[in-house]
Amino acid sequence: MSQALQSYSVSAPGFYGLNTQDSPLDLASGFASIATNAIIDQYGRIGSRKGYSRVNPSSGTLGANNVGVIHELVQTDGTLTILFAGNAKLFKLGTANAVTQLTYGGGGSAPTITANDWQICSLNGIAYFFQTGHDPLIYDPAVSTTTYRRVSEKSGYTGTVPLANIGISAFGRIWVASTTTDNTTITFSDLLAGHVWSGGTSGTLDVSRVWPNGADQIVGLASHNGFLFIFGKRQILIYANATTPATMQLSDSISSVGCLGRDTIHTTGSDIVFLSNSGVRSLLRTIQEKSAPLRDLSKNVRNDLMASLSSETLANCKAVYSEINGFYLLTLPIASQVYVFDTKAQLQDGSARVTIWDSLNPTCLLSCRNGDLLIGKSGYIGKYDTYLDNASTYRLQYFTNYADLGDIGITSILKKIVVTVIGGSSQDFIVKWGFDFTGQYYSQVLSIPTSTVSEYGVAEYGANGVPVAYYSSGVQLQLLIGQATGSGKAVQTGYETEITGFPVSIQKIEIQAKRGKLV
Repeated sequence: MSQALQSYSVSAPGFYGLNTQDSPLDLASGFASIATNAIIDQYGRIGSRKGYSRVNPSSGTLGANNVGVIHELVQTDGTLTILFAGNAKLFKLGTANAVTQLTYGGGGSAPTITANDWQICSLNGIAYFFQTGHDPLIYDPAVSTTTYRRVSEKSGYTGTVPLANIGISAFGRIWVASTTTDNTTITFSDLLAGHVWSGGTSGTLDVSRVWPNGADQIVGLASHNGFLFIFGKRQILIYANATTPATMQLSDSISSVGCLGRDTIHTTGSDIVFLSNSGVRSLLRTIQEKSAPLRDLSKNVRNDLMASLSSETLANCKAVYSEINGFYLLTLPIASQVYVFDTKAQLQDGSARVTIWDSLNPTCLLSCRNGDLLIGKSGYIGKYDTYLDNASTYRLQYFTNYADLGDIGITSILKKIVVTVIGGSSQDFIVKWGFDFTGQYYSQVLSIPTSTVSEYGVAEYGANGVPVAYYSSGVQLQLLIGQATGSGKAVQTGYETEITGFPVSIQKIEIQAKRGKLV
């Protein structure tokens, strides 16, 4: 008598994201060994990331140079202006998103700009630019919408604004730190006056003797819930009552964890996420908490991440938090990778679900007030909003971990692999499978049929009578059936497709197999 087929299902494939840290033999089926150009969507499915379209039609004097930083200025009347830097110049997006170079509008000789590594912050409708060894600059549209000046050239300027590398806007004032001669002093402006650096409630905070575990230097600043967070290379200081600097005092410190990059620090609304010397961490602080427990978001990919970071120039690693997309992105330019940390839900151990993008290669990132995610590129700004990379395709890859199909002591003889795929249109969908950790794979090319428009609830049938369903959004759901061969104790499957303008996600995987011999 012929042995009956047994079915093994994986619903919500890849729901837990990547895990390259732990032994694959001990992992739950929801983890992925490869998840490239993928996200975990709101329904828990692994699917394709979006691509980007070009925002500015031409490059102007930016030329083919990288966009180094992007900033959104919210003016006092609500007007939004996109500012950016590149080619040792400052720009804004003008009418019809044209690249408009800002020229020097001060009274003396123009400041020398030699790099594009500005940290930009806003206060009272004015943008402030800070970068090591450079005069701090301002863009004040109330004075001119086409020029910039030095902070020191603003009417009413007093004191001396430091030539700092770090600058944030918090609690109604500008806070700066890290000059070429002083990396332990924070200087803050007067209230609602980013050009007033003496008198009033302006002042300084020297933390050189406050570090709990010996000397350190300031890498970045952040604010949250009335606290000022001071990130050193190996330690973190947390000051309470920062809304009133005169009463500000040390509230907590973390002596074992520091920050590796100024531009990796981002506030998520209820948390602060940053790149530490042991991976991507979050502070998880609330006003009521006495201590600041740290979550290790990168726990499941830590070794791979830290190995890649060892080859990076850390100042070039950028990050962004996108609330509308529910993720924190970290760029690794040398590795040509973006690590994606899903923030919509955390795993039981407190880590984040992680995927990797390998073909986006942003030079900087910005999440705008309206939810748009802007991406710096060479010669232009992109917008994360389509399923092509500036008209080019990219490849989605997802591989499961190896797993036995019920009994590790008995081989499984594969017969069919059935994949429930959502989206796509007229494109190849490659199914791969391998056995027993050999790294060698069988493969079969299946086809996602041409997408058709359907009303919700209308039944249709696809090729060979295979049922086709549609979600309420009109996105097609298709069953793809592959004929599998081979046998082994542990099985791994993989799925690849070129994203050609349509989103693709995997809803369910079903493996049909017969039980083989006892081993």
